[in-house]
Amino acid sequence: MSHPPPLKAGERAFNLLLLLFSVGVFYEAYRISGFELPNSAGAFPLLLGAIMIVTMLSILLGQRHHPRPEAGGALGELRQFLTTHFPLPVVLFSLLAVGYLLALPGLGFIAATALFLLIAQLCLRRGHWLSAVLVTVLITTVIYALFTLLFQVYLP
Repeated sequence: MSHPPPLKAGERAFNLLLLLFSVGVFYEAYRISGFELPNSAGAFPLLLGAIMIVTMLSILLGQRHHPRPEAGGALGELRQFLTTHFPLPVVLFSLLAVGYLLALPGLGFIAATALFLLIAQLCLRRGHWLSAVLVTVLITTVIYALFTLLFQVYLP
């Protein structure tokens, strides 16, 4: 008798979150029009939500006999999940992207984009200032030219 492979770190929790998301999709689809007619606006989203729920339940039931990952308990599994799926560069660039979005209203598109690109280039080029500044100026100039000259869009 073959043994099922162990689950990956965080796999069961992620699938539970997907099940909750599927229930949310189904609920929102029901709020669109309820169960009125098969051809109503909410019928297709209801069907998709139901398919998502059934699929996630099937996956979760299939996983019940799989052994837990060998990670040393829940904290070890969480640590393994975070190091596998969220390495430091991904976390840093995600925070940089959030900072960019927060800076847009205050600095404007061009200044926020230039600052974002400069910081990103400094991280990617490991502190080589000259090349980071040159790439930032070049890309920002191209973006500005594309939007103002070609698309004729005012950039704040």
